[in-house]
Amino acid sequence: MKKLLLAAALSAAAALAIPALAQDYTAPPVAAKPAGGPVKNASYVIDPTHTFVMYEMGHYGTTTNRGRFSTKDGSVQIDGTGTSGKVDITMDISSINTGVDLLNRHVQSKDFFNVAEFPTGRFVADRIEFNGDKVVDVPGTLTLMGQTRPVTLKAVRFNCYLNPLINRQVCGGDFETTVQRSDWGITWGLNFGFENKVKLLVQVEAVNVQQ
Repeated sequence: MKKLLLAAALSAAAALAIPALAQDYTAPPVAAKPAGGPVKNASYVIDPTHTFVMYEMGHYGTTTNRGRFSTKDGSVQIDGTGTSGKVDITMDISSINTGVDLLNRHVQSKDFFNVAEFPTGRFVADRIEFNGDKVVDVPGTLTLMGQTRPVTLKAVRFNCYLNPLINRQVCGGDFETTVQRSDWGITWGLNFGFENKVKLLVQVEAVNVQQ
């Protein structure tokens, strides 16, 4: 029951916080202010307008194929010490965009992500590693194609600021990891020029909904 009440409270808070971001992309007349580090015991809701997953995969040892997924929803919970927490983010795999319509249809097919059967992916972490008030690593698991494998996201940058549009603290950063796509059963092209190694670049911003 407590979990249901918490989920309802987070949803209500997110409904208040996130639409303001989606409604107006005009740069505010004032700069964002520093807002310290993530708040102890605080709950953050992922801002889908600033949270995406990009991938890079080598193509015949010559160029790099790139694509991007949107996120459906997600949350970050900071623990009582302010030195760890939990992350749960759901990605909309069917939103994949490579910039080329023909390639979009191919990577959505059974050859790659099979979005008809597996339209979403999920990253879950039960630990967040900090250096001071900065997140440095998020070890967790990535679920794609119905298979779950360990993945650690390493922070390239991290910051918190007071968003002048909604007057709430927002924390986030850029994270990276490199995976072998065959670990999730995505093997098309491995024997003729499409690399197994895939770099994931994740940008995340999350709004403190307990202010």
